[in-house]
Amino acid sequence: MVPLRVVVCFALLAAAAATDVKQCPGMDIPDLSENVQLSPCTKPPCRLKKGTNQSITIKFTPGKDLDEVKNGVTADIGNGLVVPFIGVDGYSICDKVFTENGDKASCPLKSGTTYLYKDSFPIYAIYPSIKVKVHWELKDNSGDITCFEVPARIV
Repeated sequence: MVPLRVVVCFALLAAAAATDVKQCPGMDIPDLSENVQLSPCTKPPCRLKKGTNQSITIKFTPGKDLDEVKNGVTADIGNGLVVPFIGVDGYSICDKVFTENGDKASCPLKSGTTYLYKDSFPIYAIYPSIKVKVHWELKDNSGDITCFEVPARIV
């Protein structure tokens, strides 16, 4: 039997690793914040340091079989201006998907199976030092699978 202290310790570590994100308008995804980890960021606004790579893990369970899944990653920089994150927006995630126990998976993804999408993306030195709202979605041809937004600051 596992001592209660060990269970509580692992629960606290898991909670500390999650990033506090908001659902995209019109989405209803239970426990979304518990399933997104931006590293290193647990509490917005996330600091996106120029010249580094930002890591992300998204845990998701598709409601239907999916042949292809792509990222939609943009930054709302204010005044109605939305720009894509270079090098990650519009790309397939199929080679960066794992099963819940860490085994490599690939598309097609099966309905009802929980997957982990793990990736990193560059914060280029050419990006301006500003506040942004990062909009991140995983989508197929018929729409969003999961979607979140998080305030950030490029520094």
